[in-house]
Amino acid sequence: MRWTLLLFLIASLPAQAASVAPRVPVVSSSLPNGLRVVISEDHSAPVATVAVYYGVGFRVEPKGRTGFAHLFEHMMFQGSANVKKFEHAKYVEANGGNLNGSTRLDHTNYFEDVPADRVELALWLESDRMRSLDVSEENLENQKKVVSEEVRVNVLNQPYAAFEWLDLWMNANRSWPNAHNFYGDLTELEAATIGDVRDFFKKYYAPNNAVLVVVGDVDPAEVSSWVQKYFADIPKAATPPRPDVSEPRQTAEKRLAEKDALASLPALAIGWHLPAQTAPDYAATVLLNTILQGDDSSRLYQRLVKEKEISLDWTAGVNLGLGNEFDYDGPMLLTARTTYKPGHTADEILREVDGVVADIQARGVTPRELADAKVRFRSAYYDQLESGFGKANLLAAFTLFRGDPKLINTVLATFESVSAAQVQAAAKTYLVASNRTVIDRVPDPKAKDAAKGGR
Repeated sequence: MRWTLLLFLIASLPAQAASVAPRVPVVSSSLPNGLRVVISEDHSAPVATVAVYYGVGFRVEPKGRTGFAHLFEHMMFQGSANVKKFEHAKYVEANGGNLNGSTRLDHTNYFEDVPADRVELALWLESDRMRSLDVSEENLENQKKVVSEEVRVNVLNQPYAAFEWLDLWMNANRSWPNAHNFYGDLTELEAATIGDVRDFFKKYYAPNNAVLVVVGDVDPAEVSSWVQKYFADIPKAATPPRPDVSEPRQTAEKRLAEKDALASLPALAIGWHLPAQTAPDYAATVLLNTILQGDDSSRLYQRLVKEKEISLDWTAGVNLGLGNEFDYDGPMLLTARTTYKPGHTADEILREVDGVVADIQARGVTPRELADAKVRFRSAYYDQLESGFGKANLLAAFTLFRGDPKLINTVLATFESVSAAQVQAAAKTYLVASNRTVIDRVPDPKAKDAAKGGR
């Protein structure tokens, strides 16, 4: 409670006072086998998070292997030399912890939240599957079915089918790593052989393609000794080649219309290409998004939902649905998604969007808007630092993609220094029609009626 109150008070301070924010302790090193290790000591509660991030995700998987990154998120829980199938979760939960894993654009992560005196157990579990995952025919066939069913249930048989990131990315981009079906082509997934899968594991799940993060109520020296004990003798592999994920500049607007047999209301998705994270105008573009569509008080929500009453909702963000502003490595879209009322059109919504954007391009944003955007961004960043996983996620991302976990303590300064003129310039540069892709997804009553008739 005291920590939450402290975060609230800090977030309410003016920008120049942000330097009083608590600094995250960072101890980093590398083992001879290439495993990068980051430890952050925090004795505010007797808990800890152990996380392993591998440098393979949706857009890193090779051609002909779509869905492999996601498949391995499942395979990594199927047992290893000293841990039988399903026992990884049983060990963690029996010792008062919880665990999970996820596949993102450029990484796959696995983590355990455990009592502080169970950190060694979590490290042993992670090392055993890094060293000796049970990639068997039985496990492969089982998980292929599980993943295929997940895709069918969670995407193919759902209204809108996650079009705001699957369809939008596939159409907004031209480079294959950014423009293929991230969930995977089911025919490729089902055709995967045991040799394909073992080769994928050998290439991408080696220590030299991973970052290990431990945060919480720990002694860095003790954790380092355990890491040496459990991970140091895992052999490294040849460094997998990084695919070319660069994206050619978009020069004309892309407009698509899709029909949806499962949807009852129309929906619209918009994606604008963003500058690189390391670009001078990246922070300004992120804050511009906060002003435009960061929450219910933002300009677009107020215009489309409150004033015009065309849209029923407005969801938007950088790396929407896939992470935050820092845990990716490559081209990115600024995405907006809205469900809108029948009787209205995508053209109406786009006219309103263009009107709001044009006002910022011509007149800029107010000092109050910019100050509020910085407070909201800073508060969201501190929320991540407040959780073990949030802190581990940032440390892993800065290590894996930027080579420096200590950025966790300095990256906010870039956002605090953004000026109103920079936000206005970002709007003129990036929020233009020639830089965006729009998908209008509308109900298809004929297909719905046909489906009913076939039952």
